[in-house]
Amino acid sequence: MQKKQTWNVKTLVFMALLVAMHLVLTRVLVIDLGAYRISVGSVCTILAGLWLGPVAGGVCGFASDIIGCFMKGYAVNPFITVAAILWGVLPALVRPLIANKKKTGKTVGICVSIVVTAILSSLVLTTAGLVIMLGYNFYAIMPGRLIQFAIMIPIYCVLTCLLYFSPLTAMVAGDVAQAVMKKKTV
Repeated sequence: MQKKQTWNVKTLVFMALLVAMHLVLTRVLVIDLGAYRISVGSVCTILAGLWLGPVAGGVCGFASDIIGCFMKGYAVNPFITVAAILWGVLPALVRPLIANKKKTGKTVGICVSIVVTAILSSLVLTTAGLVIMLGYNFYAIMPGRLIQFAIMIPIYCVLTCLLYFSPLTAMVAGDVAQAVMKKKTV
């Protein structure tokens, strides 16, 4: 028999906060160039998955995409919605594999998961959504998307690792005292 997934109020509040941050970073503080969008909102979804688990990360990605579409007046693109969900799910699946590693091993694991997720989400699914659903020419947008990929992935890795290894992780995990002590010793 499977254990039923339940979230407490604290988890739901953190999920809502991360969705709100994602929306601000991807819909307000963004450079939108049509087929190219320069933003760091996906970091919020990645952290939701790393902090709260893959299901919560996927829900945050889904909610962020759907609400963001309504905010900007876009039709929901199923390819891009699945890509947004993957940003929260795939990096979180690495967490058990890196749990007992040192900081360097955790950093490498997180960065590899971000690169794999970016390939599947940004280069495959989002590009497919832009080509199939919106009619963009694949050969016209792919060079720019590869440049965007090369620029944004290191930024995603650095921001995610900085935030994941900060006292925020201990706070989200529930050990506020440990977070405060860790900050004092650094």
